[in-house]
Order: sequence, then structure tokens, then C-alpha cells
Amino acid sequence: MTQPLYRRIKEAIRARVIEGDWPEGSQLPSENRLLEEFGVSRMTVHRALRELTDEGLLARVQGVGTFVAERRPGVSVVELRSIADEITTRGNRHAARVEVLDEVTADAALARQMNLPEGARLWHSIVLHTENDVPIQHEERWVNPVLAPDYPAQDFTRITPTAYLSGLHAAPDVEHVIEATAAPKAIAARLGIARNDPCLRLTRRTWVDRGVVTLAILTHPGTRFRLGTRFRAGPGTMPLAAGF
Repeated sequence: MTQPLYRRIKEAIRARVIEGDWPEGSQLPSENRLLEEFGVSRMTVHRALRELTDEGLLARVQGVGTFVAERRPGVSVVELRSIADEITTRGNRHAARVEVLDEVTADAALARQMNLPEGARLWHSIVLHTENDVPIQHEERWVNPVLAPDYPAQDFTRITPTAYLSGLHAAPDVEHVIEATAAPKAIAARLGIARNDPCLRLTRRTWVDRGVVTLAILTHPGTRFRLGTRFRAGPGTMPLAAGF
């Protein structure tokens, strides 16, 4: 049986991604360029791109273009605990103060991170975590409202965003990026440190089958925080415990 034309275009694009011609994060040629290359109608190219986007291979950003989606991270051997658990395990007192809890629209960069169209609605929060009343973590987070519709109704002085989101979605896929950075003015003020003081920043992105649930940026003063990990080797390796 002859394969439908849109499916042939779809598989040709998939092959280029798999073979590395269009690497992860790269922008595909415009629809007009694809029309010329494949010699088909706009409707045919559009359907191929739409189905590849629905499958998670591509990400389309309105007004910008189509990109090769970032892959879901594989299983990690590093287990990171939530800040509340770290503090209470040390026998100290955890508390949280909500600085911001609102709705925003995603710009192009944020939309790509969340695999959503530019202008999509997102919940946005900033929560300051303290250990024995000393600020230890500045948590800025964006959340997909489709996957966590009641997020802004939560009392994050009583339950952390991590605990709330973990209760909604089991076994997420997680990506962590850990960087040394200098504290920008607003974050330094909330943490009670000097601007440009050294900090440790963890950027955490979390997926479930239906898409990216949340992007969180966790900033810790370098003089008040030590990153602790546990390593598990072998076939029984588990994913990151602090998934959100």
C-alpha cells in the first residue's frame, strides 16, 4: 500500500533528527523552505510537523518557528532531596515565605523550555525557604496550569511546591543543571546577601507523559548551602527523588 504523502514527509523529517542533521534544540527550516524541498502542499507539511510535535519530537513556538524538542532525560544515579527534607533531617526548622504567586504568559525562551506555544498561560511562584529563620533557598518556579490547575490555590507556607506537585504526578522524568553563579540584585535582597555574592543554582525541569509540568530555578547562598547527593550503581538505579 502506498504511504500517504504527509507520512513520507513526516518520516523524512524524523530520519534527519535521528541521524543528527537537525540536532536537539536546533530550529528546522521554515515551512516555505520545506514546501520547496519536498514539493508538496502547505497542508501536507503542516500535518507532518503537527504530528511530530504531538509525538514530542518537535516543539513549535508561535511566532518563532519549529525546533527539535529536547529529549527527556534518562535515569540519573544522583538522588537529590527536597530542601524541606534536608533541613528537617538535620534537626532544624524549615519555613517558607511566598514572595510571588501569580499568572504570567510565556515568552519565546520560556515557551521552549515548557514545550508550549509562546503566549501560553503559566502559573509563576517565588518562595523563599529558611532554615532556623535564615534564608537558604530562593525558589522561582513556572508551572503548566493544565497539569496542575489548582497550583495557585495552595498554601505554600504549609506545603512546599515540590510536595504538592509530587502528590499530583508519580514517577516523573527529571533534568537537573547545576551551576555556580553570582546573586542578582532581587535574589540577593531576598536571601539577605550582597549582590554578586557566590551562589549555587539548580535548574530543574520535570516531565510526565502529558508534557513538562514545571521549570524551577533554585538559588542557594554559597556560604550557607552544601549540595549532598547519594549515588546508586548498577541495574537497580533509581531516578532523582526530588522530582519537582
